[in-house]
Amino acid sequence: MKRFDLVVIGAGPGGYVAAIRAAQLGMKVAVAERGKPGGVCVNWGCIPSKAILTSAGLFEEMKNAAAYGIRCQGVEADYGEVIRRSRKVADRMSRGVAYLFKKNGIELFPAHATVASPTTVMAGDEILEAKNILVATGTSVKGLPGIEPDGRDVITSDDALAQEALPRSVTVLGAGAVGVEFAYIYRAFGAEVSLVEMEDQVLPRTDREVAEALAKSLKKQGIRILTSAPAKGYDKASRTLTVTAAGKEETVRAEKLLVAVGRRVLSADLGLEACGVKVERGFVQVDDRLRTACPTIWAIGDVTGGAMLAHKASAEGVAAAEAVAGRETARRPNPDRIPSCVYCRPEVASIGLTEEEAKKRGVECKTAKFPFTALGKAVASGHTDGFVKMVAEAKYGEVIGCHIFGAGAPDMVGEMSLGRSLEATFREIGKTVHAHPTLSEAIREAALMLGGEAIDI
Repeated sequence: MKRFDLVVIGAGPGGYVAAIRAAQLGMKVAVAERGKPGGVCVNWGCIPSKAILTSAGLFEEMKNAAAYGIRCQGVEADYGEVIRRSRKVADRMSRGVAYLFKKNGIELFPAHATVASPTTVMAGDEILEAKNILVATGTSVKGLPGIEPDGRDVITSDDALAQEALPRSVTVLGAGAVGVEFAYIYRAFGAEVSLVEMEDQVLPRTDREVAEALAKSLKKQGIRILTSAPAKGYDKASRTLTVTAAGKEETVRAEKLLVAVGRRVLSADLGLEACGVKVERGFVQVDDRLRTACPTIWAIGDVTGGAMLAHKASAEGVAAAEAVAGRETARRPNPDRIPSCVYCRPEVASIGLTEEEAKKRGVECKTAKFPFTALGKAVASGHTDGFVKMVAEAKYGEVIGCHIFGAGAPDMVGEMSLGRSLEATFREIGKTVHAHPTLSEAIREAALMLGGEAIDI
């Protein structure tokens, strides 16, 4: 039997970060992972999908190069090579996580793990004794009743990241971040694409103006969009999805159906309930220090509910490791201060409350929207499709939300993450000098608009 201060189950962006932080704090740490180091994010999510999106964006830029005074002839995409490159990127990053384990003296057990007792983990045939256990098992792809993926006609995002043949046509079921990104990818490489969403907008729960602008852009790219269209069934023989739209049945036929309707929490069969851990609807219940009802068992990331984001899991991983180490200030991150991003083209990023959410909470607010058409860097780079929308509390001017649509949005939102952490007002952001010409100037201009002091509009 091997003894550790902390055993982490799962080596995704939550688990591996928690393990490294715990090791930095002087703990003896082990990680059990049945897949490759890095988890879903590194191997089957964030990293390989962004590699493919980069290729898609470059391909589109090259096809449109004449607009920049550059003539490219015979531009072709090798979709199989695009996929192979993305797998190489994922493998490289996974090896990087394994290296970090070695660097920090963390022992990796490549096996499925279960919790045998509040202080014991079974990792394959190995018995690991632990003063504390951290559950970071995340989620997996899922289907819908009657529309279960088969890896051929009905595929998941995992399948889409591995299949080297570009389908002629694709129906994407679900217009969340994953669905929207794959709809963009397939269309960029020439497939006919339909995007189907049961709710009344793409990117549900995103600021409505952002969602509407994105839908308009995707339609301009040639993507058919059906919202308020719940799926009723799928006929494999004819490869036809039946939906209810505008009160009537409608059919959508394509070579492939990509199911992107959410993810399944991986909390079952871990042995948690036998240790007194509370699990509701699959989600492990934790307090604000990420501790479960069993004092020696902690949990982070997707398995605890909330936004399923890699950076949220990582932040919780750091907080949990510090809580295990006895740091009293360690707390679960405030969900209103966690950004979210979508990497289609144009891109989307947001943090904090939307205008609608603020009103529902009874917060009096005001908003401003600065368009990229008035932004020098956007005009120079040819990316004028976009805007920054800022939401501020009316009395004191604290910025409580920011929603960005356009090129560079995921990189720009970092400034607003800092602003939310510091409880910055729009006046403070407006007085902050931003380099010119940059896309981030749009954030300053939106802040200035809130105070009636905008310069460039």
